[in-house]
Amino acid sequence: MAKREADRVFKVGISGSYGGLNLGDEAILQSIVAQLRAAVPCEISVFSRDAKDTAARHKVERSVAVRDLSRDEVRPEVAALDLLILGGGGILYDDAAAVYLREVSLAQEHHVPVLVYAVSAGPLHNEAARTLVRDTLSGVAAVTVRERRARQLLEEVGVRDIEVTADPAFLLEPDPLPAEALQREGLNENRRLIGLSVREPGSAAPDIDETHYHGLLANAADYMVDRLEADLVFVPMEPRQKDTQHSHAVVSRMAHAHRATVLKGEYTSGQLLSLMSHFDFAVGMRLHFLIFAALSRVPFVALPYSSKVGGFLEDLEIAMPPLKQVNAGQLIAYIDRWWDLRRNLQARLEKSVPEIQQRARRTNEIAIRLLEESRTRSRPARREAVAGRGSGA
Repeated sequence: MAKREADRVFKVGISGSYGGLNLGDEAILQSIVAQLRAAVPCEISVFSRDAKDTAARHKVERSVAVRDLSRDEVRPEVAALDLLILGGGGILYDDAAAVYLREVSLAQEHHVPVLVYAVSAGPLHNEAARTLVRDTLSGVAAVTVRERRARQLLEEVGVRDIEVTADPAFLLEPDPLPAEALQREGLNENRRLIGLSVREPGSAAPDIDETHYHGLLANAADYMVDRLEADLVFVPMEPRQKDTQHSHAVVSRMAHAHRATVLKGEYTSGQLLSLMSHFDFAVGMRLHFLIFAALSRVPFVALPYSSKVGGFLEDLEIAMPPLKQVNAGQLIAYIDRWWDLRRNLQARLEKSVPEIQQRARRTNEIAIRLLEESRTRSRPARREAVAGRGSGA
């Protein structure tokens, strides 16, 4: 007996910066997958930089090593879908836009609807990249971004009908920490703990001067040891990349280096979220470190190195100048002020975070609407596409 259309299992592809390198990106993917599975029966394919990591970490039906495949090799994977999700995360910038938009153009060729899922945009200075973003996104089913600044930039490029939702990681659920994780990291829960995060310079953050911010954070860290009698915990959000290296570089410039720890263990995004609840305060650069602080109602000071961090602070109505405009004295003053007003900041988080989470759910609602609309579409090419698919992880 033929399966009723109402019982159809949707085939959803998700393309983004996935593959275990950045725990913020993995938090995004974990949240997107969880929301989809809670809403509709679906089989999920993730286009990943590390297919084995993604398959093991997220238990999706299919993980495709997309960066190892040619356009024609990827084509059947995309053509078989009911919906392609692009994002979330900060993937539309000069050096990466063409990479991530390849699958979008393939989806358009095969009449697969595309949802741009709560992305950030920028920097977009290269005219070829701007044109590609405009031309490609003008043909997708829906565009959502995670902050107003991204909408402004995409509108400037020429994209229209953009909705501001929120980062999917705001819906992340905590995972239990491994037994005795804090003890193995040398952390004493009876002492005041303050979390810190750094990030490396790169094409997505070209304005970062590492010498400047290393000194800035080292000064601030020593101040927090002296003024707040705290132990400091550096949290690498990209532990396999350079976050660990940059964390140690900051520690090496501290007078009280013996009071600082750089996390050594391997953690999931949900476990880092659980770890955040053990902190009394946080100072950080990486967006998802700050999101985890907000979810845990941990008061924090941000060092906004990009528009996505600035947009996050705007949502919370917290004023903080860009990283390159901050000196050591100013940063210490901000830390001092927000430490003294930490109860006020926690109250602000209690009010603002649920509102942001509601916006984050809106993106999944759009995805489900597009899937429901796909019930009425005739997709005879699906059987041919599925037959032509290569092997995934």
